[in-house]
Amino acid sequence: MTGIDVVYACAGLGALCAAILPTALAKRPLSLPMVFLAAGFLVFLLPLDALPDLDPVRNRGLVEHLTEVCVVVALMGAGLAINRPPGLRAWSTTWRLLGLAMPLTILLTAAAAAWLLDWPPAVALLIAAALAPTDPVLAAEVRVGEPTDEKDDEDEVRFGLTSEAGLNDGLAFPFVLAAIALTTASATGWSSEGLWHWAWSDVLLRSTVGVVVGIGVGRLLGWMFFQAGWKALRLSEHREGFVALAATFTAYGLTELLHGYGFLAVFITACTIRGAERAHRYHRVMHAFTDQIERLLTAVVLFLVGGYLASGGLAALTWRGAALALVLLLLIRPVVGWISQLRGRAVGRERAAIAVFGIRGIGSFFYLAYALGEADFAAPAKELWAVVTFAVLVSVLLHGVTATPVTARLDDRAQEPSPDPEPR
Repeated sequence: MTGIDVVYACAGLGALCAAILPTALAKRPLSLPMVFLAAGFLVFLLPLDALPDLDPVRNRGLVEHLTEVCVVVALMGAGLAINRPPGLRAWSTTWRLLGLAMPLTILLTAAAAAWLLDWPPAVALLIAAALAPTDPVLAAEVRVGEPTDEKDDEDEVRFGLTSEAGLNDGLAFPFVLAAIALTTASATGWSSEGLWHWAWSDVLLRSTVGVVVGIGVGRLLGWMFFQAGWKALRLSEHREGFVALAATFTAYGLTELLHGYGFLAVFITACTIRGAERAHRYHRVMHAFTDQIERLLTAVVLFLVGGYLASGGLAALTWRGAALALVLLLLIRPVVGWISQLRGRAVGRERAAIAVFGIRGIGSFFYLAYALGEADFAAPAKELWAVVTFAVLVSVLLHGVTATPVTARLDDRAQEPSPDPEPR
């Protein structure tokens, strides 16, 4: 038996499972990520010499780029799926989660990391920033479905969680860069000039580039797909789903070349294309293609994460690191998520569901890999990986088990007829 034989067998079985399991698990308290985590764990327990080395410290670059591709494909799919046109009031749940919940989550998680683990500020901020964004990849059970013709057919829970995950993957980047700058400044000394550079360049300028490029690429491609006079450019008539990948990598690559936030640009590109001809069925074609690619990539990443766990990936985890992950998932996110929505569009059980289902996932792996490649942090890399992996593991298990029954209950309540008004 050779290594390539094992790869072929696992790839074939994984692709079959990625096609079968979403339907098979649709009404069960089980998720696709849980299955692939378990599969990777079991396979890497087998006494096979051909299995690859899954140490993320030694293979940091591979982890960074694999998770990067997975996230950008998921962001395109999420943007294409959202039916609700962007607006201040229509997206108020999103703005609350981004403007209030995410910064507060980062602040409280960093404080908890400094207190529990006695980490210096740069390390505490890094772990908080890496774990801050919710994940568009692992949230299939609580995301909006395929594109439809109706602008208002999305419930607030699925819409809020999808739009939040689509934008906060990009908006967490300034905080990761702040952690990198902070650990660099610990040797050279921090100055007000460095703070100004972060606020101007890393927050304002790079975010603006991401938004502008996203809108520009989205409008250009939307015109090309639906309105171009030359039939060869009017790709909506060709019904080629892989064009969604062209849009994804064009927006991402161009934005990164201009030193903007590519994650932000990809999601905005998708939303802009969606708005170019909102009722056209071509959106379903592109969304279906990205969904298939996303599932394959998710299967690969989660299988490898399961293998990493079986190979001793949590050996460096201390009880304090585990406590940090649990505090984030069970206390900080639910409380902050609830408070941020007070007097918002979501009410009652909707507000609770949005607050609780802050799923952590593949984006956290990307941010940690990226940061560790940019600077040396005053904490063992293996411990940082163990904390992030444990947080993702708990999130996959906790949210994977509860997502289906919770969303089913919310759907049942939404379909219940309103009580008749009492006669006067």
